[in-house]
Parts: sequence; C-alpha cells; structure tokens
Amino acid sequence: MTASAAPDETPGQKPGTGLRADAERNRDRILAAARRLYAIEGLGASMASVAREAGVGKATLSRRFATREDLITAVFADRMDAYATAVTEALADPDPWHGFVGYIEAVCAMQAADRGFADVLTMTFPAAKALEARRTEAYNGFVHLMDRAKAIGHLREDFSSEDLVILLMANAGVVAATGDDAPDSWRRLVGHMLRSYAAPGAPLPPLPGIPTPTSLYRAMIRLGRPQGAGTER
Repeated sequence: MTASAAPDETPGQKPGTGLRADAERNRDRILAAARRLYAIEGLGASMASVAREAGVGKATLSRRFATREDLITAVFADRMDAYATAVTEALADPDPWHGFVGYIEAVCAMQAADRGFADVLTMTFPAAKALEARRTEAYNGFVHLMDRAKAIGHLREDFSSEDLVILLMANAGVVAATGDDAPDSWRRLVGHMLRSYAAPGAPLPPLPGIPTPTSLYRAMIRLGRPQGAGTER
C-alpha cells in the first residue's frame, strides 16, 4: 500500500532529498517568493502574501514552513552566514581600525541591499535557533574587533557594542524611508556615525555625498502615502 500524495503534490522521490520532486519545487518557489517580498517590503510581508507570490496554497506553505520563523530562517540563512563571515574577514585585517570601518560599511551595505535583512539584523527570533546562533557568533567577533580598534587608540573608549545595534536600527530606518528615491542616503548616515565613533587622529574615508533635496522630497512624499496591500498580517 502506498501513501497518497498531498494536495498539489505528486509521488516521485527527488534523488538526494527527503522531499518529492514537486514538493522540493514548491519549497524553492516559496523561498524565492519570500526573498522577493522581504527584499521589497521587509519582514512585514505576510505569510499569505508569500503564498500568493509563490503561487501555492496556504496549506502547502504551512507544510514546508510551519511558522514565520522557520521561513525567515530558511530565507536568510545565507545572509546570516555572510554577516558572520564579514566579522571574520575584518578580524583578519592587520589594521584593526581599518577592519572595524570596513565591517561597519559592509554590514550596513547588506542592510541597504535587502530590506528584509535590514529588519532581521534589528530583531530577534528566539525560536530560530540556527539564525540566532550565527547572530551570536557575529556579535562575539564584533566585540573582539571593537577591543582591537580601541587598543590602538582609534576607536573611542566609550563606544559600546550597543552602539552597533543603534546604528543598525537607524540604518534600517533610513533604508526603509528612502527606498529607491535616495538609495545612497544610508552611506551619508554611516559616514557621520563613523566620525562620531573615531578617536581624535583616527583616519577616516571621505564623507559620502549629500542626497539631493529632490530625492529626499520624493522619499518624504512616498512615506506620506497610505501603506499598500501586502503588509497585512
């Protein structure tokens, strides 16, 4: 006696996986859809909107990802790996201050490239063990990076790891607010913040340019519009 297939799925094992071939395709479609929506809308995109974008039913989505945290973990696993790797690369820099500056710029660039990831870095997901483990790994590496930059006298002694959290929250807000209207505004924010973190005499890269008044005005107009569909929970 053979088990019957679940709705929207047909028998047929895909080599090397525990899922039937069609189930694996559904999973890939869901992940691709979630990546698109999270990148554009942030984590406010609902599970229902992900299912619609993927062209699958809610039941199919639930079979693949029982909770929102499960989906977020799967979508952002590679980005969290890159986040942890950025710390490792910064620690390998023979100049601790250069490594610190490069890390701050790299992480904020990751946020700017993906609104969903910008949100992930400013939130916690206790049920998402793998994601939180990578976050902890990155945090511990950053503390070491911070101590090295202080030891050579280029990072202010009163800088705290909590200041990184504040920066990531601020940067996520700027990324969400400016969108495509003034997409490089976050660079200006990061440039100013690095200057506030630096001890006297610390070398700094040039301050990024100022967004045009027109681009910021367009962003302000967009922010004043009612939220579009697709953000319901």
